[in-house]
Amino acid sequence: MTLRTSHPTAIWSRVLQVVTVLAVPTLALCATRAMGGDVTAVSVEAASRVAKLYGAGGIRGLESYQTGILVSPSGHILTVLSTAIDSEVIDCVLDDGRRYTASLVGADLRRELAVLKIDGTNLPFFNLSADAPRQVVGTRVLALSNLFGVAVGDERVSIQQGVIAAHVPLRARRGSHEAAYRGNVYILDCTTNNPGSPGGCLINWQGNCIGMLGKELRSAENATWLSYAIPTSELALGLEAILSGSNNESLAGEKEASDFDIRSLGLELVPDLLNLTPPFVEAIMPNTQAAEADLQADDLIVAVGNRTVTSQRGLRQELSYLIPGDLIQLNIIRNGRIVLVDLGVVPSLTEPRGKR
Repeated sequence: MTLRTSHPTAIWSRVLQVVTVLAVPTLALCATRAMGGDVTAVSVEAASRVAKLYGAGGIRGLESYQTGILVSPSGHILTVLSTAIDSEVIDCVLDDGRRYTASLVGADLRRELAVLKIDGTNLPFFNLSADAPRQVVGTRVLALSNLFGVAVGDERVSIQQGVIAAHVPLRARRGSHEAAYRGNVYILDCTTNNPGSPGGCLINWQGNCIGMLGKELRSAENATWLSYAIPTSELALGLEAILSGSNNESLAGEKEASDFDIRSLGLELVPDLLNLTPPFVEAIMPNTQAAEADLQADDLIVAVGNRTVTSQRGLRQELSYLIPGDLIQLNIIRNGRIVLVDLGVVPSLTEPRGKR
């Protein structure tokens, strides 16, 4: 397995993955007691409610796998919103090896959450509550996730042990842009910011779901990688908003995604029939920035700078953060390869279209 050398914690996290896999049977022989029972029992029970997800990606920096949490007996799965689930076919593998094809129910852009659905019955699940109590700093926790995609069948997800180090508002960046979610999170002392971990389940030693592992993000203050989890109370609110269809309100003070005119760069996208239509290029206008940068029809835009986009709305949103004079760099997929396209700078409002 190839590790990403750009990730400062990847090698140690891979070592930790091996240690945790080997540690589970050891715990079964020498059970560690906790207030709610032994840790082995609660972790095994929690693992039965965690799903391994496989979708789009598979290219360096765009992992095709992540983790999800079963939140209903009929097969609703809560996970993070990412490029991995921007796929017509999302494979879901449960703890016992059963495989399903999942469909996307909806997304919460504010919290960057998504809900998937599989055709299951009487499945084990976590009942999330918006009134879930806040966990205190120092609480001992277990993080369950499919980090590095090691568990592909009926293998149990990886289990990491740690404590809650802080409960603070999230101020983080993905590339050059701030993360959309600005609410409170649990900062963890175990390394969970690895490929496959996003969407994983955080439980306390009593086996209660207390949060979901977040995306790979860096601190906006010191650029260090963050290991964090979104508390259950926020997850419950996001789940309710998605299932009720009330998650379409824009964030207060946030620009609307339609603020940026894609045509000002000299390109046309395919018709946006759904909110999650991928940003495929349909046509390039001559004598424009897009034409000069050799952007081509059928190119799929997957990132603006270092921040990934999965839909046309997401593309417009990311571009709306830029101001006239900012550099525009797009990552596109062309013939199965990632290509970096430099479109120059954001044109001013008074600048003629096509001029840099």
